[in-house]
Amino acid sequence: MPTLTELVTAQGRTNEDDLSWLHALLGDLQLLADLAFADVVLWAPAPDGGFVAVAHARPSSAATLFYRDFVGQVVKPDWRQIVTEAFDTGTIVDSSALDWFEETPTRVRAVPVFRRTGSSVIPQQVLGPIAVLTRHSNLAEARMPSRQELTFNECGNDLFRMIAAGDFPQLAAPTAPRRGAPRASDGLIRLDQEGTTVFASPNALSAVNRIGFTGELEGESLAEVVAELLPDRLAIDETLPLVVTGKAPWRTEVEARGVTVSFRAIPVREGGERVGAIILCREVTELRHQEQELITKDATIREIHHRVKNNLQTVASLLRIQARRSNSDEARESLTQATRRVSAIAVVHDTLAQGLTQSVDFDEVFDRVLMLIAEVASSHGTRVHPMKKGAFGVLPSDYATPLALALTELVTNAVEHGLAGREGTVVITAHRSEEGITVSVRDNGVGLPEGKVGAGLGTQIVRTLIEGELGGIIDWHTMSGRGTEVTIAVPFRFIPER
Repeated sequence: MPTLTELVTAQGRTNEDDLSWLHALLGDLQLLADLAFADVVLWAPAPDGGFVAVAHARPSSAATLFYRDFVGQVVKPDWRQIVTEAFDTGTIVDSSALDWFEETPTRVRAVPVFRRTGSSVIPQQVLGPIAVLTRHSNLAEARMPSRQELTFNECGNDLFRMIAAGDFPQLAAPTAPRRGAPRASDGLIRLDQEGTTVFASPNALSAVNRIGFTGELEGESLAEVVAELLPDRLAIDETLPLVVTGKAPWRTEVEARGVTVSFRAIPVREGGERVGAIILCREVTELRHQEQELITKDATIREIHHRVKNNLQTVASLLRIQARRSNSDEARESLTQATRRVSAIAVVHDTLAQGLTQSVDFDEVFDRVLMLIAEVASSHGTRVHPMKKGAFGVLPSDYATPLALALTELVTNAVEHGLAGREGTVVITAHRSEEGITVSVRDNGVGLPEGKVGAGLGTQIVRTLIEGELGGIIDWHTMSGRGTEVTIAVPFRFIPER
């Protein structure tokens, strides 16, 4: 299904500021549907004078009228007149007669969407309409509404009126959190201009009860109620007074008695003046505990990787010291190679320690591994020009460590044996597909004698890592005097991130 941006841009009539406004409105489309007990559809003007549906929200507070999304469809002929009238006149238009949808009587309201520009410093202007909202109410389930339903409808009508005046959405409001954002069904409090509670839904009262309030909210100042519940402490969210009085479109959380309640304020304006506020609240204690546990676990994993990296670097330093004190050239070379291998593993763990995931950007890892190879080249009197082509992408850590070590061995062998004492080039080419990753390491050195593959420790390590741990295959191509190319192919046991 195409996105709102794709659908609106396809009509060719909306600029970036309009898109930002519509995206902000989309974030509260579900709230509008829940308050209105109706399906809400957002229509963007089309070049031919018609309209295309770019978003659709179904109410969680009532049965939906439309079981199939309208997103991407042109406006129905039955609705085109009312939508066009709202767009052309810039006023809210209600259908004059019942609208029948699949033998269900409905009532349609069309609301023009205006955009407000400017700020408290720059003079404000109202531009539009830039789109139209339609509210589709199901009249088949009509019954005597409860006080909560009447209040919800009143709040919904307030927001629709603000949309037509360019006062909603409120761009000063922060982006909603991914988890725990309060919804109308979670708890709704209606405040008057002075911040006094004129209505509190049962769920809202329950949420406030959980943080210690035992009375009735209606008739009380929400700000005073919350202030009395807060424990004595110096660190208080400075946005709290503005939220609980309904003066700013912000969010905050109140924690008391081991319970956390999230509050979101939506100031209600009429004629540019604030006349009250809608406060949405939700008890999010368990969600915040889960998030804290995840943060703690992530920090622990990162600390473990960091300590492993430090320990590996300590081991490498000890091996390097031992190599310098060795009297045997063979022992010194073996210890130097061991130092390089441990350092390559440390590079992977260093990268893991910098993030909070178990995946690594292997291109970053391999670029750091190539710096280790430069040390090997200088110690053998070789001038090597390494070149990397293609991209490895993001790999899980169980791929990254053995692959980094294997490639270190292959490139080192090319430098030590293929290009020993001379100038040359080593080209590493990576190709990634849905099935796996293929890497070739090619040098322009002397090549292996008679095309024979070496049987040293480095070759055994490469075979063990690629064939044993990663389930891949290795292929050596060599011609005497014309260099060597080694190709490894590693299949994905699952599709990792790119």
